[in-house]
Amino acid sequence: QVQLVESGGGAVQTRGSLKLSCAVSGNVARDACMGWFRQVPGKEREGVALIDKDGDIMVADFAKGRFTISKENAGNTLYLQMNTLTPEDTAMYYCAVGGKEKCLWAYYSGKDVSQVPGDFTYWGQGTQVTVSS
Repeated sequence: QVQLVESGGGAVQTRGSLKLSCAVSGNVARDACMGWFRQVPGKEREGVALIDKDGDIMVADFAKGRFTISKENAGNTLYLQMNTLTPEDTAMYYCAVGGKEKCLWAYYSGKDVSQVPGDFTYWGQGTQVTVSS
């Protein structure tokens, strides 16, 4: 049984920073694709950033230059460092684990990571990020 538990969300002002963490437990495939998503009420969930087994990362256009995804080598903890936050970044943030094909989609589809299909296998319960102006 794989479990994901996010932490690190909170309320910050514009241009502030937050670092989200996702504790991963259970038997995760070594070639799994791991990532962060976000969702605002009334809108579709969107991809934020992905990282594959080799540590290669893919970041949505809206996050480039501001957000960084990383993981501990064992893959037990996933991180999302978020800088220069704006009110548009206010959302519930989720970590997710899926098959390697999810990261391959990001490599080869030609589409932005924000459009990655959301049918990942495992999900956390989310952590709220609120950015005030």
